[in-house]
Amino acid sequence: MIFPDAISTPTRSFLASSDRMASTVLPAGPDSVANETPEAPRGDRALYECLLRANGAIEAPVPARQAAHARIEQLLDHAADAPCGLPDDPDDLADWMARGVASAGLQYRAYLARRKAGGHREYFTSRSHALHFLRAVAPTKLVDGAWLYGLLPQWRNPRFADLVRTYVEELGGGLADKNHVLLYRRLLQSHGIDDWREQPDANYTQGALQLALATCADAFLPELIGFNLGYEQLPLHLLITAYELDELGIDPYYFSLHVTVDNAAGGHARCAVRAVHEALPGTGGADAFWRRVRNGFKLNDTGLCTTAAIAGFDLHAEFLRVLQRKTVEGRVAHSDYCRIEGRSVNEWLDSENGVVRFVDALERKGWLRRGKNPAESRFWRLLQGERAEMFGVFSPFELQVVYDWIRGDDCRDGAAFPAAADAAAPRAPRSFRQQYRLATLAGHTALATAESASEALDPDIAALERQLVSQGDARQQVDLLLRLMGPAHHWSMAGLHATRIFAGAMLHA
Repeated sequence: MIFPDAISTPTRSFLASSDRMASTVLPAGPDSVANETPEAPRGDRALYECLLRANGAIEAPVPARQAAHARIEQLLDHAADAPCGLPDDPDDLADWMARGVASAGLQYRAYLARRKAGGHREYFTSRSHALHFLRAVAPTKLVDGAWLYGLLPQWRNPRFADLVRTYVEELGGGLADKNHVLLYRRLLQSHGIDDWREQPDANYTQGALQLALATCADAFLPELIGFNLGYEQLPLHLLITAYELDELGIDPYYFSLHVTVDNAAGGHARCAVRAVHEALPGTGGADAFWRRVRNGFKLNDTGLCTTAAIAGFDLHAEFLRVLQRKTVEGRVAHSDYCRIEGRSVNEWLDSENGVVRFVDALERKGWLRRGKNPAESRFWRLLQGERAEMFGVFSPFELQVVYDWIRGDDCRDGAAFPAAADAAAPRAPRSFRQQYRLATLAGHTALATAESASEALDPDIAALERQLVSQGDARQQVDLLLRLMGPAHHWSMAGLHATRIFAGAMLHA
């Protein structure tokens, strides 16, 4: 959605400077290149974090830019021999897209028929499984759309109009309840998934690639367009994920929003197809360009995909990981009076393989009663209950993992762990949409926010307006807006405000 009335006087002034804006270079920003170390980042997590600090900017530190370039080349080499699902002729893209949509629709209808006939969920075995998935894909989802950021300075070039439009819509046009990254951040926060950064390097590969493409858009334009073409098609897994999250009482809006914006009728999928034709050279070199587009398309299979993230869940391993994370504080926080099989808790946690052995000891002593109602386990009552000595030590996500592990196979019903004041018996979950309707009828809507009040308290909003006024040069004004629309900032209050101004400027260009 566009807000023409969000365009301030200084914003209108730079609309007249279209010749200069076509060559705008993104500024480094105060939190980026000046303080970077000269060493190139090693590993996908390090590259991800470095490029995000640099805001995915074209003027990223030279070592980071070189590392981004090299990583894209490496991933292209890895994908070189993989089959490509695109047609040989770009003129066949519209039919290819239509066939893909039809195939996904038929498979989804078959899935719904299986479920209606009494079939179990096919993605998420339990609520903790679904939350684990949200955590696993967080490094990718929190840079959603970033690959297109490198094209933003070319927003006046009609050849890139659809790609720029797609990026602005990924940012929600400046609306907080439509900005994809902000929606995902809120989803993580609502379930206490605060440790998403502590993941294997492989979970960062896809996000690092997207930030690398943003940084090296000038060198990998055809590959970027091909990657976008694949990423914006409607996949079956998106439909099933949204359905099963809702069923488990988890807000599916982030995923269902992508179902609508990626539609083939007029959404991002069609924009991606049109963008290929708009970018193809008209004066020679189209065949070579198309070959590179096809190579970029294959990068969609890079890193941890949705189905792999789902298949990688092991409840017992996740339970041990959650407990292991607590040992740093736990091995020094317990008094010696509590002893299990003659050893203090601190001694158990401080020993080699201490967590595994400690869990075994708790089971032998009856503190953990696997396959029973968690209320019967003394360990659970330490975490949740009227006099829970460890209340607040575990996050909601971690509590769900512990709760499901204790329940064993019974956790397949998808029940959420009960709040401390609730009855201890597990209850089948209401769908998220049911919860939302009940909350609305009760007079309070879920996730209601006072955006204007939030903006009034955010000092960056006022600073942005002051800078736009003080910077009479149109190019500097554009640079400021573009930097705030980068992957590191666009979800902030100032970033949303900058996006609304920019979207209004696009409308009036």
